[in-house]
Formats: sequence, structure tokens, C-alpha cells
Amino acid sequence: MEIADLEAEASALVLNKFTESDALRLGQILTDMAMADALPVVINIRTPDRTLFHAALPGSAPLNDLWARRKSNVALVFQTSSLLVGLRHRAKGETLAKHGLDATDHADHGGAVPIRVAGVGMVAVATVSGLPQVEDHKLVVRGLRQMKEMP
Repeated sequence: MEIADLEAEASALVLNKFTESDALRLGQILTDMAMADALPVVINIRTPDRTLFHAALPGSAPLNDLWARRKSNVALVFQTSSLLVGLRHRAKGETLAKHGLDATDHADHGGAVPIRVAGVGMVAVATVSGLPQVEDHKLVVRGLRQMKEMP
């Protein structure tokens, strides 16, 4: 994936609203997608201070929970997907340490995608962990696209 592609993708994923009920709906969409393909993932949807949805699917491991937390922290700090942050860092030869962020709590690997609402901005982050980073990212994007298409 290219930086420009991810930037365009983010612009196209803005929702009209996102409530706690929508978080549950998105969580179920992601869970259904993952279960249909027997994907061993953790799914997490959160705000900076609250977990709105969390599921650890069969085959996932406790380490996936830690990765989800670290990736979502990056998306919340940079207000963009963790995959895009990582691509930008690698393109510039930078690391999270340049920004004073400890790798214990932050990971600039794909899988955490901001949930944005039109006229509001970023309200939460949806994260998947357990697959290769680009696949984690793509699963979240598929779920957000499906949410966007719902009435």
C-alpha cells in the first residue's frame, strides 16, 4: 500500500454518525467477517478513555490484545491509521521514539483505523490484530465501508 492510497482511503471513510450502538454494530460486522474466514484476531473499538467493543476470536492470543492496544494508541496520537503512520516513518527513516513514544505502549504497524464523523473529526479507533499488518488494516477498512453503506 502506498501513502497516497491510504490518505485517499481515509477521506472516503468518514461516517455521518458514530454512537455506542454503532460501535457494537461495527464490532459485530468485523466479528462476522473474521469468523466467516476463521481469522484468529482480536477486534477492539475504543475512544481515548473507553473500550466500546472487544472480542478475542478463536485462535487469537493474549499478545494480540497487546498489539491492538499499542496500534490503537498510535492511531489516537497521530489521528490517522497506524499503517499510514508506519509507512510515513519508514519513508523518512524515523521511529516512534522521535516523537517521544515508547514502543511498550505504541506500535506503528497496520490494523488501527480512525473512526471519523463528518463535521466532528476522529471519535474512536477500530483495531484488528492477529494477521499480517496490511491484512489487519484491510479488514477494518472493509468493516467501515460496510458501516458507511448502512442507512
